[in-house]
Amino acid sequence: MIFKEGKPIYWQIADRIGDDILSGKYQEEERIPSVREFAAQMEVNANTTMRAYEFLQGRNIIYMKRGIGYFVSSGARELVLEYRKNAFIGEELNGFFHEIYTLGIPIEEITSLYKDYVQTVEATKKFFEENGMSF
Repeated sequence: MIFKEGKPIYWQIADRIGDDILSGKYQEEERIPSVREFAAQMEVNANTTMRAYEFLQGRNIIYMKRGIGYFVSSGARELVLEYRKNAFIGEELNGFFHEIYTLGIPIEEITSLYKDYVQTVEATKKFFEENGMSF
């Protein structure tokens, strides 16, 4: 995994696990890789991965069964969506609005571009599903 500067690595690892939950790779009540396994996959220190797991556990997205490992909590997908939506609105959207205002891009153009994007994603998703592939 290539990490971005300006954001702690453990947050990026937590985001990756959140992505895996949102994509369905990890289902509710399913065991996720151990801290050591995930650290090896990400090529990071196990302590960094442990911080990511603690971060997610603190938000009730995952939980630990003593002696067995970490599992995805019931309702984790909704919690990840809520957390991501709030983070996006609080951190990214204001910058986006500032940029389109500064550049003088009309909202109608943004709306049209977004609609085109959604159509492309939906068409791609449909193609993958029709051909038995995961999106």
